[in-house]
Amino acid sequence: MISGGRVLDGTGAPPYRADVGIAGDRVEAVGRLDGAAARTVIDATGRLVAPGFVDCHAHGDAAVFDPAVQRAALRQGVTTFVLGQDGLSFAPGSAETVAYASRYFAAVNGSLKRDEGPLTVGELLGGYDRAVALNTAYLLPHGTIRYDVMGASPAPAGPDDLAAMLRHVERGLSEGAVGLSSGLEYLPGRHAGADELAALCAPLGGLPYVTHMRAYGDRAGVGMAEVMDIARRSGAAVHVSHLHGPADVLLPLVEEALARGVDLTFDTYPYLRGNTILAMVVLPSEVPGAEPDRALEMIASSVLDDHWPTLDAVWPRLTVSHAPGLEWAEGMTMVAAAERAGMRPADFCRRLLTETRLEAGVVSARPDEGPQGEESVRRMLRHPSQTGGSDGIYVGGHPHPRGFGAFARFLGRHVRELGDWTWEQAAVHLAAHPARRFGLADRGLLRRGFAADVVVFDPAAVTDRATYEAPREPAEGVGDVLVSGVPVLAGGELTGATPGRALRP
Repeated sequence: MISGGRVLDGTGAPPYRADVGIAGDRVEAVGRLDGAAARTVIDATGRLVAPGFVDCHAHGDAAVFDPAVQRAALRQGVTTFVLGQDGLSFAPGSAETVAYASRYFAAVNGSLKRDEGPLTVGELLGGYDRAVALNTAYLLPHGTIRYDVMGASPAPAGPDDLAAMLRHVERGLSEGAVGLSSGLEYLPGRHAGADELAALCAPLGGLPYVTHMRAYGDRAGVGMAEVMDIARRSGAAVHVSHLHGPADVLLPLVEEALARGVDLTFDTYPYLRGNTILAMVVLPSEVPGAEPDRALEMIASSVLDDHWPTLDAVWPRLTVSHAPGLEWAEGMTMVAAAERAGMRPADFCRRLLTETRLEAGVVSARPDEGPQGEESVRRMLRHPSQTGGSDGIYVGGHPHPRGFGAFARFLGRHVRELGDWTWEQAAVHLAAHPARRFGLADRGLLRRGFAADVVVFDPAAVTDRATYEAPREPAEGVGDVLVSGVPVLAGGELTGATPGRALRP
């Protein structure tokens, strides 16, 4: 029993004084349980009791096995990671496909420790189930599927290719995937057109098509037009990843989609900087990043000599997050690292790409970083279609702080300090709404019969501590967390229990 707290049940109702009784892995009762007997009692006096939060966009595909990552998530109240983001992850595919996805997205998803060979969605989910402290849900990654069928080919998918990809989608859904993701700025996903994506969305049956769009920022209209086209052709629900700003551009596009009857949601994180692979930021589209040997030949040659000077304004905005073999550069801006190496930024960037074989990662500042950019983020997160996502990346010596602080920042800064949400709205945006989006029908609410994923936190103390300078600092203010009725965090520390389920819709 969790006694004496104020309950945020996820429905949007204001917090109310109640106890929460748990039997097995389910919520048995919510109300005044005076006199009820319980083997374990958690005193929640002065704290809020909420359904566990669902991180709609997490790159913990390999990192979730790390207890430090589990602790980082649970210290923010996150009890479920939605994995398989941006169209690239480890399954389904042949041994060659798994190796490609692992190599190309190493700075984002990390490396999965397993025997070489093909991997199905069912096998991947089986590896997560009850092996970690938090739940996992998995999106079918379109880029991985396309590579498994067509390799790195930029050609449009033919009828046989589509049929083979569709078989992957249907099997992956039957094995428990919660939707289909795409990454249309990454390879090979950027080669797919709306017709291909719409065809692969057809079997989703209410589960979402989750997309890292083809264009963001001032060009977001291009990306959103494609999203609406895919929704119109397929009838699929859609969820747009990391839709931050500019709000003046994006909010009218969101409203237009909703007015046209599109079942649209989106996630945001409460920061202005991004984190991705260096190759995507600096290499032009003609460089085949999916084929490292060819790409490295082009980088070493003079073919890109006219390209590098166009990036002079970009170098000061990049901070090295992941540089295997050049770890001394992690945490330094590209300009500072180049100075230390006695090189120009463009030459150091070429060295970084070459010596890491395109694995390097960077934190990138947006051109509009400042009060105007933060106001855009605030306006986006206040929209009713918003859900919380960290876009957390845990790879490298100096990752973005969002994986360690985003959800605590939602609560401490955007609820308590700025008032962008009420506490009850936070429970909707961070728990109930995303659980519905991904078909997790028995999570996201504190209600009798629902799974007992529960977070107990101090509303006066919850806060993020991770910064761009110290990105791995854990959040504070979340003391107790239960996953499927089992305490996984007590007094802010891991209990060692691993009841996390591989969730299926």
